[in-house]
Amino acid sequence: MSGPSEGYSASEHHKDVQVLHSMGYAQELERRMSAFSNFAISFSIICILAGGITAFQLGFSAGGGAAIGIGWPLSCAFSLIVAASMGQIASAYPTAGGLYHWASILGGRGWGWACAWINLLGLVFVVASVDVGVWLLFKDLVLGGVFGVDVSGFGLTHQIIAVALILASQALFNHIGIRATTILTDFSGYLILVVAIVLTAALLFSAPSIDIGRLFTFTNNTGDAGGGVWPMTGSAIMAFGIGMLLPAYTVTGFDASAHTSEETRSAQTSVPRGMLASVFWSFLFGYFMICSFVLAMPDTTEGAKQGLNVIFWTIDGSGIPGPLKDILYIGIVAANYLCALAGMTSFSRMIFAFARDGGLPKVLAKVSPTYRTPVQAVWTAAVLAFVSTLYSPAFAALAAGCAVFLYLSYAMPIGAGLLAEGKSWTTFGPFRLGIFSKPFAAITVLFALGLTFLGLQPPNDILINYGLGILVLLVFGWFVIERKRFKGPPVGDVIKKRLADIKAAEAAVGEKG
Repeated sequence: MSGPSEGYSASEHHKDVQVLHSMGYAQELERRMSAFSNFAISFSIICILAGGITAFQLGFSAGGGAAIGIGWPLSCAFSLIVAASMGQIASAYPTAGGLYHWASILGGRGWGWACAWINLLGLVFVVASVDVGVWLLFKDLVLGGVFGVDVSGFGLTHQIIAVALILASQALFNHIGIRATTILTDFSGYLILVVAIVLTAALLFSAPSIDIGRLFTFTNNTGDAGGGVWPMTGSAIMAFGIGMLLPAYTVTGFDASAHTSEETRSAQTSVPRGMLASVFWSFLFGYFMICSFVLAMPDTTEGAKQGLNVIFWTIDGSGIPGPLKDILYIGIVAANYLCALAGMTSFSRMIFAFARDGGLPKVLAKVSPTYRTPVQAVWTAAVLAFVSTLYSPAFAALAAGCAVFLYLSYAMPIGAGLLAEGKSWTTFGPFRLGIFSKPFAAITVLFALGLTFLGLQPPNDILINYGLGILVLLVFGWFVIERKRFKGPPVGDVIKKRLADIKAAEAAVGEKG
């Protein structure tokens, strides 16, 4: 039963519920998440032990050390601006499926409908890419590295079966309630920090020497020089630019704080703080960690040639004691698993919210009165993520797709807000950007467009056809089918007419707030 508890008063709970009612929605989900838990779920999805490790080669195999020492903080500065802009809107409209709801309110039904589908695609890629990474890391680090299993014969069939089992277990945790998920993602927050700190310290301590200059030396590692991760380009600007996909892929998914707004206490303040804090601490601890990878390499030229294997070539070649290395490897795999678990939570809430307003079949908005979770949405998210790994089992393509689609979906409500602020958008929450609001929104839109251009460079240009196909389907779907059918989130008199339905929906799940 959702309601007040220690540290969360009845009046605070009532205020959260009333804000939700004012937007036309019932308190069906259970409001159990503290401000820390809201931060932790975004911090877990960002997970510097996921993207920072599995996607490290996207940066280093492009621009060398400068892609790390300069590219990471530069990209993370943009991500902080995006998070701040999202936080301002989330403070005004703290709903599940926030991005879609914001885009609809600020930019119109069609804009919101398109934003929903683009965000859903990004979330599919998040869960799919991380879970493919979980399997690859578990296979190579735990089975092969810790237990000495011969994994040389493992192929795509093993990956398909393993990813299916991983996704099923994550869906089960999400099925049985936000409390179980919150416990795991809270633990994940601490696990990420501990493993990252120990790994960083161990690598720096074992490094033969510390050459800080490596972090600010640009080397065009595209082509064979970077293990073939990126095709050769003679443009230094392009090489550095595509290296920005490392931090962009890693520091994303912080919209999870918004997607769990209806399960978060004091959401109007907790959600924007959760997004900003998750990005800031990921930037800080992630920076030290990935810099330690560069500094600990016996030779950066030889390291670049390792391509996809560069991180583990570095760790295995270090002086880290075997038992400590095994513990770190297990911790890295566990953190990646919990990262995808948090992604599943975010993904399912987006499905739930969109279905609640008629964008998807209404059955996906059904909330279990026993678990207070959108069970059908959870298992649908698991199936969609699994199918996407069959379409594109390559990690790099999934990673690029994740960064492109998520940041585009972030920019859509923010861009709409840029045009609507002070005009149709006059309802704000306690978190405000003031004079920075419009400049930050403009920067967000430009950053998202820039990432889209970089993310579609070879070998990920396969996503161009994918993206064009999606664009055609969206245009066709909206103007031919959805423009007349889809009503979007409730506004005006529709909200007042929903009051009886809201009470009935809350009674059905036992809400007493």
